[in-house]
Amino acid sequence: MAYGTGGHSPADLPRYLEGIRFPATRMDLIQHARQHHADPEMIEKLEEIPDEEYDSMDEVVESYSKH
Repeated sequence: MAYGTGGHSPADLPRYLEGIRFPATRMDLIQHARQHHADPEMIEKLEEIPDEEYDSMDEVVESYSKH
């Protein structure tokens, strides 16, 4: 299983992004994660994903796991 920065699995993302509406931009994802108290390492990792619009949680998790 691939792990993100700080040992966080991409599978942890849905917990911090619960309730977000898609499509969502990278900034939408970051703001939502901050509001849900995601770890700073997870926020930093989200800041590294491509600045594009994401249509689903699967797209976000896939991009997060690649960066």
